[in-house]
Amino acid sequence: MSRRSLSPDGITPELMLRAYSIGVFPMAESAHDPWLHWIEPRQRGIIPLDQFHISRSLAKVIRADQFEVRINTDFNTMVEACANARETTWISHRLRSLYGALHEQGFAHSVETYFNNDLVGGLFGITLGGAFFGESMFHKMTNASKVALAYLVTRLIKGNFQLLDTQFITPHLASLGAIEIDRAAYLSHLDRALMSDADFYAFNENHTQQGDEILKILTAAKTNIFI
Repeated sequence: MSRRSLSPDGITPELMLRAYSIGVFPMAESAHDPWLHWIEPRQRGIIPLDQFHISRSLAKVIRADQFEVRINTDFNTMVEACANARETTWISHRLRSLYGALHEQGFAHSVETYFNNDLVGGLFGITLGGAFFGESMFHKMTNASKVALAYLVTRLIKGNFQLLDTQFITPHLASLGAIEIDRAAYLSHLDRALMSDADFYAFNENHTQQGDEILKILTAAKTNIFI
């Protein structure tokens, strides 16, 4: 894994976008780490949008509309929740500020799951062209982050996105269809995605997507859905 360090004063939202466009992303050692480190994994995690895996139990939760899913209604709180979800976080205070700036510029987005109006899970990431770079996710209730990911995949399919980058792969992500590809293959996928015309807001934002609608879109995309 390539790794280069840069002082926080030397990184800007514009530089971050340039890094994403060439397959590199920033991380920190801890919340208070004054340095940011450029990461370029030899093996990259992605979720092919036509191979997203939904188990019968998850499909049941989605169909029942157990959670309310919102887009970009509380981005900064989502980032904080992801950072605080584990004892040690790579999301430093400087990164939180940079993500906030990218959100204000329209490049960073959150998918939030609520239960009884309480934020209980979700994720956030960066869009560039037809690529979505997933940064982090969290949950306080079972299936809350999985539902957010299902809604994200649906939105990316609807918006003609070509790449869902998970950076790394975990058993949790693998169970949802994530795979590893080498750096050369990833850069090829990335180049195609950056050239595509995608729209994160292809859905009618005045219409709340229901679970049945989400499952129909995923089924039409030939995802691995077991219902």
